[in-house]
Amino acid sequence: MCSVISRVRPVQRALALTLRLRTSTEGSSYAAAERRRFCPGVSNDIHPLRAPSRSYCSRVALTQGLLFKQLFESESSTYTYLLADTETKEAILIDPVLETIDRDLKLIHELGLNLKVAVNTHCHADHITSTGLMKKRLVGLKSAISKLSGASADIHLSEGDKINFGKHYLTVRETPGHTDGCVTLVLGDQSMAFTGDTLLIRGCGRTDFQQGCAKRLYESIHQKIFTLPDHCLVYPAHDYRGQTASTVGEERKFNPRLTKSVEEFVDIMNNLNLPKPKKIDISVPANLVCGVHEV
Repeated sequence: MCSVISRVRPVQRALALTLRLRTSTEGSSYAAAERRRFCPGVSNDIHPLRAPSRSYCSRVALTQGLLFKQLFESESSTYTYLLADTETKEAILIDPVLETIDRDLKLIHELGLNLKVAVNTHCHADHITSTGLMKKRLVGLKSAISKLSGASADIHLSEGDKINFGKHYLTVRETPGHTDGCVTLVLGDQSMAFTGDTLLIRGCGRTDFQQGCAKRLYESIHQKIFTLPDHCLVYPAHDYRGQTASTVGEERKFNPRLTKSVEEFVDIMNNLNLPKPKKIDISVPANLVCGVHEV
């Protein structure tokens, strides 16, 4: 009998240890799951409005003192991005849309931000930018766009230029192909890239209008975006399937068009047969003058 009890007690001790470990593991797993669920806003003042529950979300918090908002305009499925220095309150706005100007200005006011620059990643064909009208409502605001876009703006951007806000900055990378004037804006620590219509999530911008060139687009993405670190978050100007962000590593590995050879890519892009954007005839002329006829 004693030998049986002595054998049982080690089993009980092992079982108790297993239960304690399991409880600890489940607790940490639950906490980790909750962190993944809300990861972009867990620390360091990073606050996207809609957070994709992906494993790389925690990397958004690497940039100290950065406030970040991802905003959405539903008609054209356009993302607008607000970035600010949490100490100086200096801010920049990327790809603002005319229809959501009141929302954007309200948010900027609520957060007590000083918007310095409103920048467009290119001359859009599917919506009108709000930068021109916004300048009339915010004293000191400057508009910015690539000098190769042919559009009017206070600041004409070129390769390597920096857009400063507080202690942070975005570096301009010229990424033509969708249009001649497309740029990708890369955060100083290369943790984020705002790719406009050049690189989308598992896709890319079309190349059948506005100086589009499939070969140039392929080269731009591979030479200017895919050379960024794998963990660099990709924030496009549009998404039509409810996705909010990707990474350079993901797109380099999984993008169905850009994993092809350049010849295959060109053939794909030349045979998309897409209808033209329904607002192109009013959007492009308006965006060439900052969204208004008086810049």
